[in-house]
Order: sequence, then structure tokens, then C-alpha cells
Amino acid sequence: MVDIHSHLLFGIDDGAKSIEETLQILEQAEKQGIKDIIATPHAFGPHYHVTKEIVLKKIEDLTKILQNEGLKIAVHSGQEIRLHEQIIQNLKTGDAMTLANSRYVLLELPSYSVPAYTTKIIQLMIADGKIPIIAHPERNRGIAENPERLERLIRHGAVAQVTAGSLSGHFGKIIKKCALKLVEANLIHSYGSDVHNLRTRPFLYNEGLDYLEKKRLTNIIDILLENNKSIIKDEPLIILDPQTPFNKKWWSPAKKPVNTSTIFKY
Repeated sequence: MVDIHSHLLFGIDDGAKSIEETLQILEQAEKQGIKDIIATPHAFGPHYHVTKEIVLKKIEDLTKILQNEGLKIAVHSGQEIRLHEQIIQNLKTGDAMTLANSRYVLLELPSYSVPAYTTKIIQLMIADGKIPIIAHPERNRGIAENPERLERLIRHGAVAQVTAGSLSGHFGKIIKKCALKLVEANLIHSYGSDVHNLRTRPFLYNEGLDYLEKKRLTNIIDILLENNKSIIKDEPLIILDPQTPFNKKWWSPAKKPVNTSTIFKY
């Protein structure tokens, strides 16, 4: 299996803090059946910007360590790129990285909204031969309140990635429900752990798949896992016709006040 979203490179963003933690994360991934994992540290964000040079050097060093440790999992290069107005130019110059040197770009939206210029950026990326993958849309408040916002992005050529922890319930019931609804509406096309560390953002890859299996969505599991392989191989994805999203009024605040800064935190 392939994991397309992770923060396992130590000491560069809000992910793993030490090489020991990185190796423990990779050991867990290997035990869960992962053969390939893409390292996607934050880039061009308000809090972190991990450059291409740093990513490549970290992966080079890590690969040597994995060989010495006997771990057979392959780590590929990438970034989780925050949406910004210069992203097209940064992709052209190579300062912004695609996933595993493919046509696919992991795109992070702001936590609380879908900016008005998002559609334009997606159109420009498509015209330039790149395919944006919207990272964990179920954790974007604007999409959670009105999932038709994601449907519009998908119809303009983007695809989307759901996070394992969202489906497993790690981020709470509201996000778990939103993640499932987006999957059922054919608005999700790939799957990632988004692992950050061993405690607060652990590796829950199989737990998310188990939840989809419990919901009798084994056909969707097959598509998500196959699409993950296609991303690594730079091949076209399986895309089901997006459905008109569920009534946006399905989302409602919990009875008690909810700390949305925690729920929708990346």
C-alpha cells in the first residue's frame, strides 16, 4: 500500500521531532502494510515553509538510515503546499514540489474557508499539466458547512484526499461524519495518514480503512488504494462521477460549545 501524506521528516515542521520518532513511525507504517510513503512537510504556509532542498537532503539521509536499519519502506519526496497566489510560478520553477515527481500536487486550503481565487488556481494548474489534490477537505470548516464548495472544485478538475484519522474518529464525531459523507458523494479520490507523531497525530492508516469496510464501502477502499498507487506511478486516477452533496444543513454545532480551532486545525 501507499501513503501519500505524512509529516515524518524530523525537525523541520510540526511533524516528527527526532530521527527515533521518524523510525518508529516508519516501523508502524511497515507493519500496517505500507511499502511506499510520501513525505509532505508544510510549504509556503503561515507557520512552516520547508524548502525543496531541505526535503531532498532529509530523504537522502533517511534512506541511508533505513537501509542500515533493514526497513524496506520507500520514502518519496513531496510537500503539502499552502494555497497562495504565486503557486503556479513556484511549480514552474520547481520551488514547489509535486508528489513523488508526478503531476499531482498536494494542496492545503486555509482551515476555515475556501478562498475565492481557489478555482482560478485550480484551472491554471490543470492548464499547466498539474493535478491538485485537496488535502483533508473534511477538516476545512468552509467545506464542512457547505460541501458544495468541494464539489465545485472537483468539477473544475481537482481531486481530494481524506485523512485516516478523520475516518477513524481521531478528530471527533463531526469531522468523522463529514469525511464519510464526502466519501459517499464520490468527492474523495485518495487516502493518506497525515501522520505527525506517535501521540497526538499517530499513524492510523488501517483504522480509517477498517471504518470504511464497516460501512460496506470496500469498493471505495479499492479505488482509494489503487489511486494512491497511481499517484506514485504518475498515472491517471479512477474518478467516479461526483454526486450533488448531501444537504449542507446536515452540519450543526454540537450541543455544547465546540472549540473549532482544535477541530479544524491542520
